[in-house]
Amino acid sequence: MSDTIAAVSTGSQVCAIGIVRMSGGMATDIADKLFSPMSGGKMSDCDDRKLVYGKLNDAQGRLLDICLCTISRAPNSYTGEDTAEFQCHGSPVVLRAVLDAAFSLGARQALPGEFTKRAFLNGRMDLASAEAVADIIDAETAEAARNAAGQLAGAISRRIDDIYNVLTDISSHYHAVLDYPDEDIEDFTLERYRADIARCTETLERLRASYDSGRLMNSGIPAAIVGRPNAGKSSLLNAVLGYDRAIVTNIPGTTRDTIEEKLLLGGVLLRLTDTAGIRETSDEIERMGVSRSRRAMEHAELVLAVIDGSRELTGEDTELIKCAERAPHGIVILSKHDLGSAAAVPETALPVVELSSVTGEGLKELEDTVRELFPEPSAPAGEILTNARQFDAVSRALESMKAAEDAMKNGCTPDIVLTETETAMAALGELTGRTVREEVTNRIFERFCVGK
Repeated sequence: MSDTIAAVSTGSQVCAIGIVRMSGGMATDIADKLFSPMSGGKMSDCDDRKLVYGKLNDAQGRLLDICLCTISRAPNSYTGEDTAEFQCHGSPVVLRAVLDAAFSLGARQALPGEFTKRAFLNGRMDLASAEAVADIIDAETAEAARNAAGQLAGAISRRIDDIYNVLTDISSHYHAVLDYPDEDIEDFTLERYRADIARCTETLERLRASYDSGRLMNSGIPAAIVGRPNAGKSSLLNAVLGYDRAIVTNIPGTTRDTIEEKLLLGGVLLRLTDTAGIRETSDEIERMGVSRSRRAMEHAELVLAVIDGSRELTGEDTELIKCAERAPHGIVILSKHDLGSAAAVPETALPVVELSSVTGEGLKELEDTVRELFPEPSAPAGEILTNARQFDAVSRALESMKAAEDAMKNGCTPDIVLTETETAMAALGELTGRTVREEVTNRIFERFCVGK
C-alpha cells in the first residue's frame, strides 16, 4: 500500500459537486502541486480537515477549476493514510482532467473499494463495518439504510467483540493455570464460566435469527401476482409502479412471460413478479408462461392472489386462494372494484383487499396490509445480519458454542470445552476481520464502487 491512489468518488454523471479523492504517501504533495489556496501558501501548511478555497490547475499549470480542497494526515483519516480531496464543480470533463493530472504526478487509479479496504487494513474499521459502507450505499429503503448505519457505527462488531473477549478470558485463564502450575493463579473451573458461555450462545442465537429479515430487507421480498387470465394482474402491477410497465388489454392471455420489478409498497421493498394467467391452455407458449407462473408462486414469500371482483367467484379462483394460503404470506385482492362487486368475499384466513387499479381505490389499504405482514424487525438497527458471509460465520460460531455447552453438560474435561470455544472465536474473527483470509477480503471489496 505504498502507492498513492486516486478516483472520482461521485460517479460519472453531471452533478452540482464532484469529488476527486486521493490516498497515500504522495497525496499531500500532489495537492500542493495542483492546488493553490486563494489565501496564499500551500495545502501542506493548512490544518487537517479544513476546507480551503483556491485554484486547481493541471500539471502544466493550466486552470481547471475554482474549487475547494481538504487534506487529512495519517493516521487520522478515512484510510489511515495521508488523504486529499478536491471538491470541484460536477462536470465529468473537469473531474477526468483533475484525475489525469493526479496520475501524471504519480498517483494511480483506485480499484473498486480500495479506499475502504485500506481503512480496514490500517485498522480504521473492522470488516463488518467496512461491509456496512457498501450496504449503506446500496440501501433501497430507509430501514436498510438505518441498519447499515448502525453496523457502520459498530453495533454488530460490539456484540461480537463482547463474546470474543469473554472467550479470550476463559481461554487465557485455562492456559495460565496449565502453563504456570506453581504460580498463585485462581483454579480454573468450568462451572465459573457456565453463565458466560450461555450468555454468549444466546447472543449468537439472536444474531443468527435476524438474518432472514435482514436478507429480505436488503434484497427485497419475493412476491408474485397470480390469478386467472384478465383478472387484473398487470393493471395492478402498473398501478403500484405508477407507470405502464405491462401491456393491458381485454384479451385474456396477454401476459405470456413473467415480468419482474422492484418497488416499495407500504415502505416494504418487494421483488414483484407479474405472471401469466393460470389456466388450462393448448397454446404451447402460454402453457410455458403458466408453468413459470406456478414456479414463481412456489418460490414467493408473498403471493397476491388477484380475483376479478366484478364477476362471480369460480372454482379456479378458490384454488388460487388455497395456493396463496400455502405461501409464507398471502393477500387476496378483489380487483376491478370500479366495475361493481359481484364476487362474494371468499372464506379465507388471508387478508382480503378490494381495489380498483383504474381509480386507485384500495391501493392504500393494500400498502397498509403489506406493512402489517412485514413489520420492521424487532432487533435494534445495526444488529441485523444482512449477508451470507456474516450468517455463515455466526452459524459456525453458534454451532461450536452449543457443542461447548453440551460438553459441559456431559462432564467433559475443560480442554474439550475450550477446543470448541476457540473454534467459535476463529469463526467470529472471520466476521470482524481478525482472522479473515486474504482472498475473502479481496472478494468482499470487489463489490464496492470505485472511489469508495
